[in-house]
Amino acid sequence: MRDALIATLLLTCSNVFMTFAWYGHLRFRTLPLPVVVLASWGIAFFEYVLQVPANRIGFRVLTPYQLKVLQEAIALTVFVVFAVFWFGQPPTWRHLTAFALVLAAVAVVVG
Repeated sequence: MRDALIATLLLTCSNVFMTFAWYGHLRFRTLPLPVVVLASWGIAFFEYVLQVPANRIGFRVLTPYQLKVLQEAIALTVFVVFAVFWFGQPPTWRHLTAFALVLAAVAVVVG
């Protein structure tokens, strides 16, 4: 269980970096695209530094399917928090319903 917890924490941290790499630049629309791409690549490097060990550690106790579904649930959770605080856009009931369905998928696959 310890490996699953460590993997979950590393996946959460890695998803924070990836969310910023993928969506953080949207607040800086005046920056040239090549600058944004290079900045995103730089941020994504740290995502991989955490993602790869997370998968290695998680694979000790979880299947690849379980790891992937867990990662997607974490990515959505991180994105919801990011969207609220970075863009000021709270989720609607439809977003929350879709999110609940993904969490249900995690329960089914990890269960």
